[in-house]
Amino acid sequence: MRLTLCSKYPGLPPVYPVGPVVDHVGPARWHPNRSGHEKVIQWLDRQPDCSVVFLCFGSMGSLNRAQVREIATGLERAGCRFLWSLREPAKTELELPNDYEKLENNLFPDGFVDRTVERGLVCGWVSQVSVLAHKAIGGFVSHCGWNSILESIWYGVPIATWPLYGEQHLNAFEVVKELGLSVEIRLEKGNDLVLAEEVERGVRELMDGGDGELRKKVKEMSEKRKKALMENGYSFQALENLINVLLSEV
Repeated sequence: MRLTLCSKYPGLPPVYPVGPVVDHVGPARWHPNRSGHEKVIQWLDRQPDCSVVFLCFGSMGSLNRAQVREIATGLERAGCRFLWSLREPAKTELELPNDYEKLENNLFPDGFVDRTVERGLVCGWVSQVSVLAHKAIGGFVSHCGWNSILESIWYGVPIATWPLYGEQHLNAFEVVKELGLSVEIRLEKGNDLVLAEEVERGVRELMDGGDGELRKKVKEMSEKRKKALMENGYSFQALENLINVLLSEV
């Protein structure tokens, strides 16, 4: 089927920008660890609004023990409430990361679990989109996969960037430097250790500035994204134009 060419750029096909496309349910309904996810949501229900920083690095994101200890130290120093979805590196390149079998004390700095028990929760897999939608979440430490960015902005949650692989460093650069919607822990992907000082600084900046300009800008962008999908919004109109073109070619 032939599409009508864009008159502004002769010889090139038109582009119909639709979205953002966000799965608001996620895998919470079918994932085998639904009971664990429900316990996380119940814990969030007991926390004040916008008080919790959420750390999650995606389905392929994992952390070795040295990095776990640096993050734990940084979180404890930052002093805020936290929810940390923690996964163990896969044993081979063909496998996906798994949850740590036991979140025992020797994985963390001595006494970390006991000292943070009243304000922090470390868990395995959770439905990221369901957590970001919760009113207790006030910030998101993310690997900056594009789905994660779309979900976070949709729910008005500011991001602290920590890209791990692929195009994530480009996504991080865009939301920090070009759009001003995030704070930086790291902008470049790499295998070097992110130190506790960097984690503490990034989390403090993310959460302490949550009621200021950053959160305001993210909320404004969230509203724009939602309006785009409403009738006469630009995404709605783009999809309508595409349908009309397709029907005209039938």
